[in-house]
Amino acid sequence: MDKSVEFLSKGQRIRGVLCLPDSGAGPFPLMVMAGGWCYVKEIVIPTYAATLAEVGCASLRFDYRCLGESEGEPRQHLDPWAQIEDYRNAISYVASEPAVDRERIGVWGISYSGGHALILAAIDPRVKCAVSNIPVIDGYQTMRLVHGYGKGRFARVCRLIEEDRERRSRGQPSAYIPHNSADPDRDICTWPFTTSYEFFSSARRTFAPNYEPRSTIESTEMLMAYSVMGFVGRILNCPTQMLVVEGDEHTPWDLQLQAFQAIASVRKELAVMKNVTHIGLYAKQDFQKLAAARNADFVRRHLMASA
Repeated sequence: MDKSVEFLSKGQRIRGVLCLPDSGAGPFPLMVMAGGWCYVKEIVIPTYAATLAEVGCASLRFDYRCLGESEGEPRQHLDPWAQIEDYRNAISYVASEPAVDRERIGVWGISYSGGHALILAAIDPRVKCAVSNIPVIDGYQTMRLVHGYGKGRFARVCRLIEEDRERRSRGQPSAYIPHNSADPDRDICTWPFTTSYEFFSSARRTFAPNYEPRSTIESTEMLMAYSVMGFVGRILNCPTQMLVVEGDEHTPWDLQLQAFQAIASVRKELAVMKNVTHIGLYAKQDFQKLAAARNADFVRRHLMASA
């Protein structure tokens, strides 16, 4: 039972989809869901929302401001704290929905938003359950590692950011950088993986036409200043699942393990998936469904049972 909805976040109209279970009596527990770098709500999230519905949990998946169907300028500007604010306003919106149990609201994230879910669990007491899939933990360390420090790519990204800051100081708008590339050794991009390029390009041609394969350069600068490590020690009472991919090359899993160890809550769970890559978790349906099932089982045990 999907319904298109909209709500305001700092004056911007945010558009999303409210998914209610087909059976059972409300008010339902609900997970607020948003995507990673440049994602729109049609990418990956519907599988997870459908699996939550099967265990009796509602969900709200939405496009951040400046992305997809939501309002906001400049387009494709990814400010992590604005995105976290959009999550918090989404929580406020669903808390007023008669079909939703306002005492059983959680947050779900993947990749960049996997980090957001951890921060939200730390700062918003309304969050009663958090699911963090393959999260970005520290933007600077992630960029340094994925671009291969010493190979020149990381230095090129840093120079591009410096040039863009000078451009903005002269009153000009931020320029754009590609999300990914078919040849990341030749082209400067934020996420230098050909597997990422192949998956997202296919998504744009088929089921996610609102996806745009670029962001402002300032978005990448803000990514480099992003870290969840100052927050995870504040997760005390919120049940938190972190799902990681062993050997993840995209969002380094050693950083994820450090963050998991720092979560203060005793109600935390580490789910490790093997023989799949970060992008494989999107592109391979069997693995995507397995991850969704693990998320839904955690939500069933910790959010749905908390009434």
